[in-house]
Amino acid sequence: MNAAPADQIRLLDVQALDTRLTQLAHKRKNLPEHEEIQSLEADLAQLRDLLVASRTEESDTEREQTKAESDVDQVRQRAARDQKRLDSGQVTNPKDLENLQSEIASLARRQGDLEDVVLEVMERHEAAAERASELAQRVEAVQAKSEDAVARRDAALAELDAEAGTVREERESAAGSVPADLLKLYEKIREQQGGVGAARLYQRRCEGCQLELNITELNDVRGAPEDAVLRCENCRRVLVRTPESGL
Repeated sequence: MNAAPADQIRLLDVQALDTRLTQLAHKRKNLPEHEEIQSLEADLAQLRDLLVASRTEESDTEREQTKAESDVDQVRQRAARDQKRLDSGQVTNPKDLENLQSEIASLARRQGDLEDVVLEVMERHEAAAERASELAQRVEAVQAKSEDAVARRDAALAELDAEAGTVREERESAAGSVPADLLKLYEKIREQQGGVGAARLYQRRCEGCQLELNITELNDVRGAPEDAVLRCENCRRVLVRTPESGL
């Protein structure tokens, strides 16, 4: 295949633009914000689960406290009624009087036990409420960090996408000035060689595979017509000669 030296130089411009597009795509995929957001979202999910559990416990202990306080109130009211009967002097039968006094004493003990239960439930309720409040604050803080990371990621993506759009336009323009057969060969090699289809021969070294040409290869290059499209013997990429080739 033959192509004017200037067309081959323009092929290097196309390669440089393709390389930049590859770099931008890699950078887009590997933005540090991606991992940061993923980590924050995992933390946020865990914190939200803990918050739900704490709020459930807070709600459960609130109901338990209400029930325990109601039990105390019922015992207190019954004890008050019994005490009123006792103080009124209406109970005169010794046995009934003894039973009433025994019941008042039993109710007092029962009330004490239930009040202990109320205190214990109150402590658990307060602890659950404090835990839920703490977790809610942590969720809010992590959510803010996540939103900040998302905003930074979106800004970075927008910047990269804008640059990629500009580079694609430049690439389209540059590729349009390269002969179709040369461009087709370049595209085929680029697909086979990890995105690099053309390389400059610089100081007797192929910049595609970074290997220096031996004396036989150099003599072949020196003897080739200026418009001959050369291939590196090692990596098979299009090898473009420039004034810096060292021939």
